[in-house]
Amino acid sequence: MKKKIAWVTDSTAFIPDPIMEEHDIYIVPLEIIFEDGTYEDGIDLTPEQLYQKIVQANYAPKTSQPSVGKFVALYEQLKEEYECAIAVHLSSELSGTYNASVNAAKLVDFPVEHVDSKLMSYPITSIILQGIELAQQGKNYREIAITLREEYKKIENYILVGSLDQFYKGGRMSGLQYYLGNLLQIKPIIRIKDGRFEIYEKVRTEGKAVKRMLEQLERAKQNDSVKHLQILHGNVQEKALALKETITNKYPDVKVLIGPISSTIGAHAGEGTLALTWKNE
Repeated sequence: MKKKIAWVTDSTAFIPDPIMEEHDIYIVPLEIIFEDGTYEDGIDLTPEQLYQKIVQANYAPKTSQPSVGKFVALYEQLKEEYECAIAVHLSSELSGTYNASVNAAKLVDFPVEHVDSKLMSYPITSIILQGIELAQQGKNYREIAITLREEYKKIENYILVGSLDQFYKGGRMSGLQYYLGNLLQIKPIIRIKDGRFEIYEKVRTEGKAVKRMLEQLERAKQNDSVKHLQILHGNVQEKALALKETITNKYPDVKVLIGPISSTIGAHAGEGTLALTWKNE
């Protein structure tokens, strides 16, 4: 007897181990390319090792989407065990991963519904968990996918980029924005809106940026119900823990999860990145 739904995503999603162990989730890794070779995100390189390598490298690393072949191999394998799959990937505006997954599914005789999360990191996990809940309520995989494609509208994210240098070299920011940022010592708060990066606000210091992010949380708390919040960081666990303490002291009803940004995201955003994300319910 085949199991019902397999969940497929990519390594930009931060999925805590207990969630991975409990559910049928499969991750296809993106690749990080240094001058000494190619590493599979989350497999060959931990985030800590990544930042060490960046410091030692002559050039900023590049990242690459998984090949269509990797997805084909996974879908062939899942076909044996599952009736269908739902694939939730990082924003198609930021990577070709979503399209590689779609193209692979066309080559395999296996029903796959695709969801462009229009986001990255833990918000992808949050969309998958929402889908698992709908499946438990008896919804079929097509209905679930239709609902999940709208989920991004409820999710807010604010990102304080650790290294404007890397973000710029990775092609994620225009030369002028980068130049102004460095020249004026500006700390831009960035967010992913409708699948793309945009500068939300420019502030002078990290402290002010964090304060602004917390003000956005306060606004969301007043307008909507916020039950879960995630703090994602680029190798700055102490800052993440301090931020968690601030938030839980003010909002004891909110569950706060701390996690690393994946190496693929870290390769662009850099060490010291701090992000806040939550869902307005």
